[in-house]
Amino acid sequence: MNLKLKIWRQKDARDQGRMVDYNISDVSPDMSFLEMLDVLNEDLNNKGEDPVAFDHDCREGICGMCSLYINGEAHGPDRGVTTCQLHMRKFKDGDTIYIEPFRAKAFPVIKDLVVDRTSFDRIQQAGGFISVNTSGNTQDANAIPIKKHNADLSFDAATCIGCGACVASCKNASAMLFVSAKVSQFALLPQGRVEATERVLNMVKKMDEEGFGACTNTGACEVECPKGISLENIARMNREYLVASMK
Repeated sequence: MNLKLKIWRQKDARDQGRMVDYNISDVSPDMSFLEMLDVLNEDLNNKGEDPVAFDHDCREGICGMCSLYINGEAHGPDRGVTTCQLHMRKFKDGDTIYIEPFRAKAFPVIKDLVVDRTSFDRIQQAGGFISVNTSGNTQDANAIPIKKHNADLSFDAATCIGCGACVASCKNASAMLFVSAKVSQFALLPQGRVEATERVLNMVKKMDEEGFGACTNTGACEVECPKGISLENIARMNREYLVASMK
């Protein structure tokens, strides 16, 4: 396939940035989207030009690093996949593809398609953990009875990889789906109930401090989420927050 790429190029957070056109040929339909960018960068290197900076790590849909905005959609036109799992067979010969970084106040651009998502780390540090006293004889985790339904919901919430697609797809750049997934995975388990009040209050407070917008329940986050995190988690977090605020 022969494709025309329109890629956002930006030196750093202070640079204004612009879309730059690139032509790429002989793209195999079996290539992943990142492999296609590798081919482009190899060509740019051979020409002595600055390659396009983009985030990637596992390339297996696990880490969430490969977050790109492709043709107006987080992670591109496929569903339930990250950018590294998107294959070029989703495009046609002669297509023009727009490639941009995730845009949000809380995700400042580092360079080109790479954004700083450490705001997510700070939210998790504010309360996305369970404190356990490891001195003496601790109770075995398997000895605590947990309803299978709750365990399944907790595991579903825990599959969130923190890629930021929910933020990028939201008109308000809201992080509610991400935060609610991290709150839910503990709120559904007895081990997480001990610190439940402090957790939800601290994480929501930090989310607001980082500059994320409010949720208006349009549902775009759930649609674009590569792990299919449910909006039910947002409702659960709202209930947790209400109860914690009353306490």
